[in-house]
Amino acid sequence: MSASRSSGTTDAIGPEEDPGREPPAGTVPGSQLLAALLDGMDAALCAFDADGAITHWNREAERILGWSAAEAVGRTGFAGWAVRSADAGDVQGWLMAAMGTPGRQVHEFALLRKDGGRVLVRTQSSGVRGEDGKPAGVYCAFSEVHAQIDLERSIALSEALLEDASWGVVLVDVDLRPTVVNAYAARALGGRRTALLGRPLGELVVQGVEDLEGALQHVLAEGAPSAPAELWVTLRTAEGDRRRCWRSGFLRLASPLAEEPVPLGVGWLFRDVTVAKLAEQEADRVRFRSNQLHRAARQASECEDPVEAATSTLDYALAGFADHVVVDLLAGERLVRAAATPSDAPGPCLPVSGGALPARYGPGHPALQAVERTGSVRASARTGAGEAWAVERQWPRDSVHALCAVLRSRGRTLGVVTFLRAANRGAFERPDAMYAESVAVRVASAVDLAHLTTGFGDQDRPGGGLGRSDG
Repeated sequence: MSASRSSGTTDAIGPEEDPGREPPAGTVPGSQLLAALLDGMDAALCAFDADGAITHWNREAERILGWSAAEAVGRTGFAGWAVRSADAGDVQGWLMAAMGTPGRQVHEFALLRKDGGRVLVRTQSSGVRGEDGKPAGVYCAFSEVHAQIDLERSIALSEALLEDASWGVVLVDVDLRPTVVNAYAARALGGRRTALLGRPLGELVVQGVEDLEGALQHVLAEGAPSAPAELWVTLRTAEGDRRRCWRSGFLRLASPLAEEPVPLGVGWLFRDVTVAKLAEQEADRVRFRSNQLHRAARQASECEDPVEAATSTLDYALAGFADHVVVDLLAGERLVRAAATPSDAPGPCLPVSGGALPARYGPGHPALQAVERTGSVRASARTGAGEAWAVERQWPRDSVHALCAVLRSRGRTLGVVTFLRAANRGAFERPDAMYAESVAVRVASAVDLAHLTTGFGDQDRPGGGLGRSDG
């Protein structure tokens, strides 16, 4: 920054004003404009003529060294006042060498303050040529080394964050549109860096954009939050929608050049922690379900009636897992409804009032498939199917997802337990099927014991007896 501003002043100190030319009405005379430009710079600047005499000295130079322009202008070089005698020759040689050398010369050396203190400065000097093209002097911009290093560190940090950082960095303007996107963020958002710029976030995020925009607006209004936030979003990609979790931090960006902070936008830094969050959720789910099975086993062990043991086990299994459960027992070649939860309201799983009723399931019913396969079957209603899907399968009307697990004991199939979820829950997945099978094992043992002791589930039919042997 210092170099670019210094370069902008070289044209002003070389040519002389045309004494015969009247300045246009209302314009600032060249000497006053030059003085205003020099004093307004945030870098110290001085200029030397071809003989090494100081011709210009701005306010920042006065601030750093303590010498006023009146004290500095007219002196030849820094020797005897602004630099140690031992260093004066080298410093003068470096500065004046820039007059005949193309480009910009950078040096570091110590200068003396008016109060006797020393300050290490970094200088950028360049030659000035007159109207005839011959060397006419040198201008020198300088700043304290630590301030320059801080600036360079800030620039280097910004460039590293916006290029090679191992987390996403997005700069968002006050209209909540990306203006800068680093490589990590571009991969996370599923697009090329240039293609993402200026686009509304709603075009990139299918679900969760309200939370993201709300966080950005809060930062613009109130400032950065005290801790990172975890945002779940669904992204629209060429391969389909992807659900991701981003651990995000936010910084409000304000212009350092304004007298009062002017918001420039928000710096959004994030990492994709989806894998870790899913693993954490799965661990929590497994821990909870294990505890439920443990509690169910303890409760069942206190039940004198094996039917009560079976239904209480299902009550524990339902917590956080499903909305309804039905138990169909196999009687010969057909299934009969033996127990269920209420279809119109939450409630415990109870035996069917008046005894088991035949379940007239049509061909291809998931419960019949579970019996045929001797395994679990998952099913979900098609989008827009409404209540007809559940009614057709003789399940509660709000059911849209089903998981049928076969009841097996002593090598025989005793029936099927079906867990049902409403539309506010997701479809059953493979880990859910494994849990349902663990529950079914416990229920089957209780049902088998109930058949042996009470005849639970028996129907009047030739041969009698509950269940079907695979042998």
